[in-house]
Amino acid sequence: MFRATLKSLLARKVRLILSGLAVVLGVMFVSGAFVLTDTLGRSFDAVFADAYAGIDVNVAAKPKVAIGEAEGEQVSPAFPADVVGRVRAVPGVAEATGVVNADGARLIGGNGKVVTSFGPPQLGENWTGESDLVKLREGRAPQADDEIVVNAALATAAKVKVGDRVGALTAFDSKRRDFTLVGTFGYSGGRDSVGGVNEIVFTTPAAQRLMLGKPDTFNSVTVRAAGGVTPEALRDDLTRALGPQYEVKTGEQLSADAAAGLKEGLSFFNKVLLGFAAVALLVGTFLILNTFSIIVAQRTRELALMRAIGASGRQIIGSVVLEALAIGLVASILGLGAGIGVGALLAWAFGTFAGGLTLAGLGVPPIAVVSAFAVGMLITVVAALLPALRAARIPPIAAMQDVATPDRPLTRITVSGAVVTAVGGALLAVGLTGNAGGNTLPVILGGVLFTFIGVALLTPLLSRPVVSLLGGLFAWSVPGKLGRLNSGRNPRRTAITAAALMVGIALVTGVTVILDSAKSSIAGAAETTIDAQLVISGAQTGPRPPVFDPAVVDRAAEVPGVNAVVGIYNDNAVVDGDRTMYVVALTDLAAMGQIYHTTAQAGTIATLRPDQVALSVSGAKELGKSVGDRLTGQFARGEGPHTYTVTAVLPDDRAIGSIMLPREAGAEFTSPQPFTALVQLTPGTAVSQVQPQLEALVADSPEVSVADRASFIKQQTSGFDTLLTMIQILLALAIVIAVLGIINTLALSVLERTRELGLLRAIGLRRGQTMRMITVEAVVISVFGALLGIVVGTGLGAAVVRALEDEGITDLVLPWSQIGIFLGLAALIGVVAAALPAIRAARINILGAIAHD
Repeated sequence: MFRATLKSLLARKVRLILSGLAVVLGVMFVSGAFVLTDTLGRSFDAVFADAYAGIDVNVAAKPKVAIGEAEGEQVSPAFPADVVGRVRAVPGVAEATGVVNADGARLIGGNGKVVTSFGPPQLGENWTGESDLVKLREGRAPQADDEIVVNAALATAAKVKVGDRVGALTAFDSKRRDFTLVGTFGYSGGRDSVGGVNEIVFTTPAAQRLMLGKPDTFNSVTVRAAGGVTPEALRDDLTRALGPQYEVKTGEQLSADAAAGLKEGLSFFNKVLLGFAAVALLVGTFLILNTFSIIVAQRTRELALMRAIGASGRQIIGSVVLEALAIGLVASILGLGAGIGVGALLAWAFGTFAGGLTLAGLGVPPIAVVSAFAVGMLITVVAALLPALRAARIPPIAAMQDVATPDRPLTRITVSGAVVTAVGGALLAVGLTGNAGGNTLPVILGGVLFTFIGVALLTPLLSRPVVSLLGGLFAWSVPGKLGRLNSGRNPRRTAITAAALMVGIALVTGVTVILDSAKSSIAGAAETTIDAQLVISGAQTGPRPPVFDPAVVDRAAEVPGVNAVVGIYNDNAVVDGDRTMYVVALTDLAAMGQIYHTTAQAGTIATLRPDQVALSVSGAKELGKSVGDRLTGQFARGEGPHTYTVTAVLPDDRAIGSIMLPREAGAEFTSPQPFTALVQLTPGTAVSQVQPQLEALVADSPEVSVADRASFIKQQTSGFDTLLTMIQILLALAIVIAVLGIINTLALSVLERTRELGLLRAIGLRRGQTMRMITVEAVVISVFGALLGIVVGTGLGAAVVRALEDEGITDLVLPWSQIGIFLGLAALIGVVAAALPAIRAARINILGAIAHD
């Protein structure tokens, strides 16, 4: 039986390649995700090990607001310079150096534009001298406060050279300041940067003023231990000497903590890739199931003959499962190889995009290998199991006569589909209404999976009427009539083939509905609630949004034609001692109320005093506060918590954030400058009259511009378009697998109908007509799958939008143009998928086909 199975497999190797290819693509995603994250993780380990190699111990003040890597930027508070002396006085300290090192220093390149970063920080530092790690490449160290040096990578990106007069923006001074570039530096091993970080290095006084906002302060102290003193022992001694308000860590701890923060972000990226791998494998399952179903149907007489000569049903099942295992094994090996290649390519792209991250050697972690074989082989066996069970039920008598695969009733599969779809709908309802507790995402994903499977089971019931209707569009010719009949002759086969395409189209449609609805809701809310004709802001291209001088808000209010202006700061803060929450600071709450046309639900809207706060209705509910109550706020750069009295509670849809603080609080935020200002004009004032005057106010802030409301809304929602494009690219893999499924189905169908095709050719069907017949069949199946996907995706998208209504997503937008594109794409997919099977059918030998058994 084993030899017979192997011979059967080898005899059908071509027809099984496409099924195996579907598994290859899915496994490629799985293994590639693990290879990518492992390679990048070890690369970051090496980067931070290098960066902290010369540090035995580091001293920093404890962050006032502790946040995770995914929540925002962690700020190390500044402390007095005399702390360096205290550290130096501790026994065992050989050397202690005060360091200024903060994110937010941006160089203005030779083209007048700010050099951006899409991930790595842009650091402003003080020059502490050369070391084993840092070496000057050109020029000298900065000596005057208007002199800087930069790392070689930044000099190259900015296209500047030693001796140039260059501009820079800093954390505490968003206005352009000009400096003389007196030198460039690099790192050991010939590197131009460490991890793609851009660095601007000032004199110590300039760095303290521009990056920390205070003279005679530092935000860390690097310590070198005396001979015979271990870093761990020195760390413990410094901890006892300095007290609990300081964090003292060894260089190894710093390296591990920094790498762990970035790996947290990588783990999320890994989950995204695995999610798309799951989609690809789900589609591949439909393809493999269909392939084995057709092959079992074609081998009815062969399998029946085996039963007749003594093979048991268990042996027949084993034969089919063994074929699946062989395909899964080969596909897993190929998928693992492809995943290693893709992981390496993505790691290289990430390193290049991140600004020259030096990659560690390519690594293949054990989990990549284990998951590749576990997933690849499991999927093929599960997909082949139903056809295997069907094969075991073939009676031996079938070998003695010509048999056709009976068209079994659809009752059982329809009932099963209805039950599974109901379960999927129930899970979605629980997840989307927030009743799943801490398991919201798994419940929603489970609901989507069950919904797809349920709809796939219901598809045979729909296939005959829908396919007949679609095929009617081509029934004006004989090939069209034949193609229409062929596509509807086996509803199960048509349904499984269409379901594979349905999954990809449904996900793309659903995501498009959600994102388009979000864009429309945000734009609509801005149009109806914000009476601001101009907005001062910039496009965020890095970890921090562009900011501008707070004085710009006050000067804008004095421009003729301006009725009201409100500047907005934002950050995370610790509220009431134990909650980390998103907060905003406003230059003028009364102006905000005027621009938003809002009235207080409780209390009074007026300009906030330094000790007052306004809350939204949801914020007040979350904190359990009402007008007259007090709350405390600790900010990233604040010395200690501030106490505020609640003076107003505003409606959620007419408030900027849930906690609105006075402008004085913004000075203690991570970015102590406003990132947005809303400008309301007096009635009858033209935008073109005021806009140039406001642009002149931010002329020294090249990251910031003045836009009208429509342009600002478009800028803010453009991220949805980018996200949608990325999702469509990743989901294209599922659609590619679905195309393979159509090709496979048609190819096997042509083989199954060899005799029929020979007879049609014999009675006059020409080659061109044969090709058109096969093409019509493919187009009908693919358009049917696209229609299913559009209906299911629209339903899922609408359900999510409805569930997000309380979050402000109130508009349901159906992407009609996208739907038209999907249907056109489906027809094109059918034409492309039919090409090879149609050519094969047209070239069939008529006499040989008629004699085919």
